[in-house]
Order: sequence, then structure tokens, then C-alpha cells
Amino acid sequence: MATKNISIYGSAIGEAIGAEMQSALNVFLTKLADKEGYHFLSTSPFEGKKKLLMFDNFGNDYNIDAVLVNEETQPLILFEWKYIRYKKHNRDKASWVCSAHPAIRRRYASIRSSIAVLAGSWSSSSIAMMKSNHINVFLIPFERICEILLKFGIDFHWEEKDREKSERAWNKFSKLTDKQRASIGVDMINFIKDDLQKLVLSILDDSAERKIEIVTLEFRSNLGEVKEYQFDSIDEAIDFLNVNELKDIFITGDSLTLFDPRPTFEDDEQE
Repeated sequence: MATKNISIYGSAIGEAIGAEMQSALNVFLTKLADKEGYHFLSTSPFEGKKKLLMFDNFGNDYNIDAVLVNEETQPLILFEWKYIRYKKHNRDKASWVCSAHPAIRRRYASIRSSIAVLAGSWSSSSIAMMKSNHINVFLIPFERICEILLKFGIDFHWEEKDREKSERAWNKFSKLTDKQRASIGVDMINFIKDDLQKLVLSILDDSAERKIEIVTLEFRSNLGEVKEYQFDSIDEAIDFLNVNELKDIFITGDSLTLFDPRPTFEDDEQE
């Protein structure tokens, strides 16, 4: 692996580690999908194109890391792989996933689930944000990555601006063989592989009877105000529409203020 033209050694080794993780995940999920009679795509299905682009209802495109599809090429599971070393970057990356995946899912009704494999230093708030957007999260901790690299004599612990240590780590990493670098990616995903396989297989299980779990009604006024109501059944939603004066939906007096407390859920109370 060439070392010339490397200006930020920490970023270079980080990108290389992320690429090995992605490669290992692609191989693992391709074999799993093939075995179950599905197709796993990490590049565009269109000849001559590389980026795997999916779209929302407004024509905006999103470069997705991977998708599992059925024989009719209808998408069933969205995948994202993200590696970061420093937590200061995690909010932006998490926000992108939270924006892209729900928008795509509103266009492709066949999608059953979203999965994100996160490696490195991720804050609990960013993970919680993704989970609240119905994204299944698998975390490969930074310390786990450090342990794997230490097997090859690579010290992955350094401060953000420690160029000397990062350069030394990059020089050692660049001397690894292709097989050794590939084993790093495999060791990384071994940490979550069994649970990931279990989830994917459960998502693809068609034996469960489909039922309406939530009915959501969204109202938008001509001024841009939005109100959302959720119900456990279609009958409850119909009853709501029949008995309510919809013209009164946007009375602004009952809106929350900046001083109202954050919403709490059962998971918050258990922590």
C-alpha cells in the first residue's frame, strides 16, 4: 500500500479500516442473501454506474451503502456502514441516516427495516436518535478496533493532533498484506455478526401474519403548521375523523412552547 501523498495519517488509516469493515460486511451479507434466495446489492444494478442511488417521493437521491432485495428487485432492507474515530463527527453522520432512510421508506413500501453498523466512537444520543427513527443499530466499539489492530503491532490510541503516532500507525498498517488487512474487517464484524444474521433472518421471515400496528394521520395547514395523531387501529382513526371538527385542528393555543419538557418513553425510565 503506497504511503506517498498522505497528509493526514489518521484519516487515511480510518478510511482503510472502514473500507475493510464494509468489504467484510458485503461478503457476509451477500452469502446470507444468496442462501435465503434474495439479492444483496452494494453497487448500482444499472450497467456503467457504481453508486447505489435510491430516491424519495420528491426525486431527491441518496447514496445508500447497501440494500437487500427480492427476486422482483423490490427493496426489503436498507443498510449503512459508518466508521468514525471522534465523537464530534457522529451527530452529522447519524442525522444523515435519520433523514435518508425514512424518506426512502416512504417511497418504497416493500422496505421492512433499516440497519446501521456503526464502528468507532459514537455518542449515546446519536444512537438513540437513530433508534427513534426505527433504525436497527449494531455497534463495534472503538476499543474493540484498537484490540484488533494491536495484534499487528499497531497502536491505535492517540490524541487527535498527534501526527507522530498516527504516522507510525499508518506506516505499519500500510505494510500489512491484503490478507492481513482483510482479516481486520472480518474480526471487526465478528463482534456483531451472529446478532446481525439473526435480525436479518427474522426480517425476511414471511411466516408472521401482517397486521396494522399503527395508523398515523398528518394534517398540514396552508400556513405550514403540522399536527400528527397516531392510533392503534383503522377504526380508531375513522372514529377520530368522524367526531372531530377538523377545521379546529390547528388552533395554535394548544401548541407546545420552548419551555415544555422533552418527551419521555418507557426506555428512558428504565435507564
